[in-house]
Amino acid sequence: MIEPLLGSTNAERTLLFLLAREEGYPSEIARLFDTDLYGIQKQMDKLESGGVLASRTAGRTRLYRFNPRYPFLNELRALLGKALSFYPEAEQDRLRTVRRRPRRRGKPL
Repeated sequence: MIEPLLGSTNAERTLLFLLAREEGYPSEIARLFDTDLYGIQKQMDKLESGGVLASRTAGRTRLYRFNPRYPFLNELRALLGKALSFYPEAEQDRLRTVRRRPRRRGKPL
């Protein structure tokens, strides 16, 4: 939806994911959108070098989030929030659902 403004679909997906969940890592985003991991990693590196995102390491995982010092953060969040509101309700729920703990052994999906 805002892909023409951002320049790529992966940039849009990355920013919408981080808006909905506050923090994430590239393979999680690639798995959610069923896309190429390398493209997501490249976009996250590009956004981090531009100052939009900030990262930290947790073990061997690099976690990304919005950079609180980015001067246009409030405006970017408002734009992304407006774009997210035009997505179907099922897609919004899928973006917001966070599942971090393992499933009990033998439990059906």
